[in-house]
Amino acid sequence: MSKLVECVPNFSEGRDKEIIEKIVDEVRKTEGVKLLDYCSDKDHNRSVVTFIGGPEETKEAAFKLIKKASELIDMSKHSGAHPRMGATDVVPFIPIRDITTEECVEIAKDLGKRLEKN
Repeated sequence: MSKLVECVPNFSEGRDKEIIEKIVDEVRKTEGVKLLDYCSDKDHNRSVVTFIGGPEETKEAAFKLIKKASELIDMSKHSGAHPRMGATDVVPFIPIRDITTEECVEIAKDLGKRLEKN
């Protein structure tokens, strides 16, 4: 069996379908990951995406989603009922198969370092 990680990023756009689709497309375009679900809430102006894949592929899809969200979401004009930290708020990595929580923490740290550089 191979390692399988789930990722559930939340980003600060729940109203503009075109922007939401462009952000979710970054996951769709990443080889080795499978988009499981995404949903948006207009009142909170927030969307949640769920996808799975190998550790590296999942980290890559998360990176691409975060970058696209930061390009498309103008936080200076954002409003919504949910508190927000930025264009992307949280990006949890969840162990699904043959991977530990500690390994998922390392994936998150690696992603953070890459985002800091880019």
